[in-house]
Amino acid sequence: MANVVERFIKYVQYDTRSDEESNTVPTTKGQLVLAEVIADELKEIGLTDVILDEKGYIYATLPANIKSEAPTFGFIAHLDTSPDMSGTKVNPQIVENYNGEDIILNKEKNIILSPKDFPELKDYIGVTLITTDGTTLLGADDKAGVAEIITAMEYLIQHPELPHGTIKIGFTPDEEVGRGADYFDVKGFGAEFAYTVDGGPIGELEYENFNAAAAKIVINGRNVHPGTAKNKMVNSILIANQYISLLPENETPAHTDGYEGFYHLNNMSGDVEQTTLHYIIRDFDKILFEQRKEKMQRIAETLNEKYGENTITIAMEDQYFNMKEKIEPVKYTVDTVAQAMEEVGVKPIIKPIRGGTDGARLSYMGLPTPNIFTGGHNYHGKYEYIPTFAMEKAVEVILKIVELYSKK
Repeated sequence: MANVVERFIKYVQYDTRSDEESNTVPTTKGQLVLAEVIADELKEIGLTDVILDEKGYIYATLPANIKSEAPTFGFIAHLDTSPDMSGTKVNPQIVENYNGEDIILNKEKNIILSPKDFPELKDYIGVTLITTDGTTLLGADDKAGVAEIITAMEYLIQHPELPHGTIKIGFTPDEEVGRGADYFDVKGFGAEFAYTVDGGPIGELEYENFNAAAAKIVINGRNVHPGTAKNKMVNSILIANQYISLLPENETPAHTDGYEGFYHLNNMSGDVEQTTLHYIIRDFDKILFEQRKEKMQRIAETLNEKYGENTITIAMEDQYFNMKEKIEPVKYTVDTVAQAMEEVGVKPIIKPIRGGTDGARLSYMGLPTPNIFTGGHNYHGKYEYIPTFAMEKAVEVILKIVELYSKK
């Protein structure tokens, strides 16, 4: 399975950050560059029907080598990395036989990956870790998933004695900006169900995720000279502060976990004349999710009553929904993965995703798609790392899933 590490290190050299502000598909050219490399690789290892479309989606097939009626299913990962942190000139560091102490990522900038801040590092004493150099993200989300899927498919091709049904492969752009499923050809993909290989630490298995919405709140003020501002100036920044204060202060990402939802002020900008707030709204429960959206609307209405009509405008857009509703009728897709993990010595950790994956939207597009671990930690930032053995175990899990379905 050494190939999985080599592939991963190769893929992270490509800057594939997606761009929320871009209207192109994919949102950045770097994603297409890597997509072309991967499409060529899929052909080289022997997959059939390899398609790279103009939008950066890749599809491929591993034809069945058995006559029994094994289900046709797929594995999916995304090519892009988060726009939250630089993905240019990624320089992965290999830490062999990790000793459980601080890892100096960047001596010059005094950037340290420490078990004091990330205690789960202690779980990996004695193993090999891949880290950043402290100046970029690593890209395990989701280039590790891409590498793991391709390595598993290559292994099956090199070992034709291993029985398997038809396996479909899909790689998407722009998942990190919520657009990964926008142009995914579910009908053409031709699978009954699929798995995204896009999770975190080893053992993660997820079929629940947030219901998600985004809100853009624009507060309009009136600017006049501060020396003559009495009863005339309307400071939009101060009104924005009131809006923020009327939301529950403990229902933010920093105060919640498990099944708890939140309001997240993602960014804000403005001046006296106009201030804009960008929120994301999350909850696992659909009723509570709708109540959160209604609360944000009510706060806007209350402040408009105080400061005048159209002082605040709010635009809200649903982004994705909890896939649990679509997975439960085919729960065997989750049970099979749990069995596969156990058979290769990985303890399944079935937990909700405090976020979303392509699988959430694909599930509502008719392709039930639970999520499997890649092995990575601390995604989207300079403290990201991944144990090499976890990547190798992910490949083993994929192969075991294929084996189990070939026997059904």
